[in-house]
Amino acid sequence: MLTERVPVGLMSSVVAPEKPTSNTMGPKEVELILVKEQNGVQFTSTTLVAPTPTQTNPSGEEERETWGKKIDFLLSVIGFAVDLANVWRFPYLCYKNGGGAFLVPYLFFMVIAGMPLFYMELALGQYNREGAAGVWKICPIFKGVGFTVILISLYVGFYYNVIISWALFYLFSSFTGELPWVHCNNTWNSPNCSDWADNSSVSDIYKATPAQEYFERGVLHIQDSNGIDDLGRPRWQLTSCLAVVIVLLYFSLWKGVKTSGKVVWITATMPYVVLTVLLLRGVTLPGAIDGIKAYLSVDFLRLCDAKVWIEAATQICFSLGVGFGVLIAFSSYNKFSNNCYRDAIITSSINSLTSFFSGFVVFSFLGYMSYKHNVALDKVARDGAGLVFVIYPEAIATLPGSSVWAVIFFIMLLTLGIDSAMGGMESVITGLIDEFKFLHKHRELFTLFIVVATFLISLFCVTNGGMYVFTLLDHFAAGTSILFGVLIEAIGIAWFYGVDRFSDDIEEMIGQRPGRYWRLCWKFVSPCFLLFMVVVSFATFNPPNYGSYMFPPWANMVGWCLAISSMTMVPLYAIYKLCTLPGKFCDVSLTHVKMR
Repeated sequence: MLTERVPVGLMSSVVAPEKPTSNTMGPKEVELILVKEQNGVQFTSTTLVAPTPTQTNPSGEEERETWGKKIDFLLSVIGFAVDLANVWRFPYLCYKNGGGAFLVPYLFFMVIAGMPLFYMELALGQYNREGAAGVWKICPIFKGVGFTVILISLYVGFYYNVIISWALFYLFSSFTGELPWVHCNNTWNSPNCSDWADNSSVSDIYKATPAQEYFERGVLHIQDSNGIDDLGRPRWQLTSCLAVVIVLLYFSLWKGVKTSGKVVWITATMPYVVLTVLLLRGVTLPGAIDGIKAYLSVDFLRLCDAKVWIEAATQICFSLGVGFGVLIAFSSYNKFSNNCYRDAIITSSINSLTSFFSGFVVFSFLGYMSYKHNVALDKVARDGAGLVFVIYPEAIATLPGSSVWAVIFFIMLLTLGIDSAMGGMESVITGLIDEFKFLHKHRELFTLFIVVATFLISLFCVTNGGMYVFTLLDHFAAGTSILFGVLIEAIGIAWFYGVDRFSDDIEEMIGQRPGRYWRLCWKFVSPCFLLFMVVVSFATFNPPNYGSYMFPPWANMVGWCLAISSMTMVPLYAIYKLCTLPGKFCDVSLTHVKMR
C-alpha cells in the first residue's frame, strides 16, 4: 500500500512499483494508477503485474540470487564441512585417545559449542543476506572480524588446493599396470628404500618404504631442496595438476550458487559412495577386524588426561568449518524463511557421523597392513598427509586389481577436497563482492582474479622445497587466528548485538524462537569455550617442523606475521570505526534489507 500522497493534476496518471516486505509467493509489483477527472471525482485502479526478469530492491540494487533447490544448499554445507581431515584426522585421534572413550569429550564439545556456533553462523548469514563482512552492519565496530575470516579463507586456499593437486597427480599415476609406489627400483628411490617384506626392522629411522619415497622423492622431490630457503622452481607436473584444480574451481564458482549448487551433487555425494565401497572391501581383508577393534576399544582412563579433552575440543573447532565465513556465505543465499535451525542440526550431525564412519574404513585397512607385515598397529597408524598419500596407497597396492582401487580412492580424495576448496573460495568472493557492490556486475572477472592470484601464490608449494612452505602455511594460516576470529564473532553477537535481538531475528525467519539452551550457549558457554581454546592454543604452541627439519627463526616470524595479519583486522577496523563514528560504539539502528 502506498502511504505517500502523490500530487496529481488534471487528467494526470502515476505508475508506482512497490515490493511487499514479506511474501512467500515470490516478489510481485503493484501498479497503482490515480486518475483525477475534471468534475473532481478521483478514481483509483490497482493491478498486480509480473516482475521484470531483473529484480531490484528499493535502493536500486539487484535482488540476491538464491539456491536453485534446498538440497543444493545442504550438499554445499556438507561438502564443505566434510573434508580430508574427516578421513585423515578424526580416526587417528579416536584411536590415540582412548578409542570409543574419545567420543565422550568429542560429543560433549559438539553439543555445547560446535552445534551452537554452527547454528549461529547459518542464522547470521541467512537473516542479513550478506557475506562474512557485510553481516556486521548489525554492529559495525565488529566488521573487522568479517575481514579476518575472509583473509583466513584466502590463506587456506594458498595451500589447500595443493593437496588436491597431489591427489590429482596420484590419480594420473594410478592409470598403469603396476603402481609406481610398489618397488624400490625407480629413479627417485634412495639406497635407504626397503620393501616391507624385505625389511625386518621397519621401525628403523634410516629405512623408508617405496610408498613413502614415492610421495617425498617422486612427487614432492624434496630431496632436491635443503630447506625453506632453497625452494627451486615449480615442478611442471604438479604445476599442471594445480592448474587443472584451479580451472575446475573457477568454472564451479564463476556463476555463483547456480553452478556450485550443481557441482556438489557429485563432489558431496561421491565420497560416501567410495567410502562405502572401500569399507565393504576392507572388512574382507585379513586383520581388518583387529584394526576396527583397536579403533573402537574403550579406555576410559584416558579421559583423565587433559590432553584428550583439548584434542577433542580442537577437533570440534576445526571439523565443523565455523570461522571461515563459508557458512555465512552459503546461508546468505537461502530464502529468508528457510529453517536454518533444522539445517544446522542435520548438517553438523552428518559431519560428525561421517568422521566416525570413515574410521571404520581407515582402520580396516590399517589392521590389514598390521597383519600383512606382522607389526604392531601403532607402527602403521598415523594421521595427516602420511595416511592418505603413504599408508593407504601402500595398502591398496597389495590388493588384486590395485590400480582400480587406487583410482577409486584418489577420486574420493579429489571430491573431498574440491567442494571444501569451493566453500573457502566462495567465502572470499561473496564476502568481498557484498562489501564492494560494484563487483556484483563483474563476478566472473573477480572470480577469475581470485583463483589466478591463489594459483600464483600456490606455486611456492609445488617447488622442490614446496613442502616446507606448505607446512608453514598449514601451521600458521588457520590455527590460533581462526579460534580468535570465532571468539570475537561470538562476543559480537552475544554481548553487543544481543542474544535477545538475535533470537528475535531467528523467530522472524522460522517462526520459532531459540530455546533457553541455545541462548545460554551463545551468551556464556561458547564464548568461554572459545576463550579457553585461544589461551590453550598460545600456551601449547610449538614451532613447525617437517620430520627432522626445524624451520629457521625468520620462517617462524613470517608465519606469525601471516597469522597476526588476519587477527589485526579486528582492532584496526574498530579503531577506524570509532574515529569516523565517534560515540556510536554499536550502531544497531541500521535496518536490515531483507530480500525475501
